[in-house]
Amino acid sequence: MFSHVHIGVTDFARAWRFYQAVLPLLGLQERFSEPERGWGGWQSPGHDRPLFLVGRPFDGRPADHGNGHMTAFLAGDRETVDRVYKAALAAGGTSEGEPGLRPHYHANYYGAYFRDPDGNKLCVCCHTPA
Repeated sequence: MFSHVHIGVTDFARAWRFYQAVLPLLGLQERFSEPERGWGGWQSPGHDRPLFLVGRPFDGRPADHGNGHMTAFLAGDRETVDRVYKAALAAGGTSEGEPGLRPHYHANYYGAYFRDPDGNKLCVCCHTPA
């Protein structure tokens, strides 16, 4: 469905450290990092797309997160949701909702919500039973 998702950041080095602590726990691998250009990306092993990218905005203006914008990552199990959430907070993220069931979405929805150091809202969730 998606070619890539790009998240704007103000401090690439800080953002890269944050995402390096979080994304490998989801099985994603670094595709490239170009600190001199202020961007980098990850992918699923063995796949060219989709890409998840972080970087300074192309227009040179400060990065800004929008109300209602969120990127959600799929986890294979609930334990991964828990590990990613803890890693995100330890790497400088802030909580937007601890790991747990969200039955108002569906009976097996288990998710956690957090913001990266730039304020971008992220989710990690699992849709399968325990």
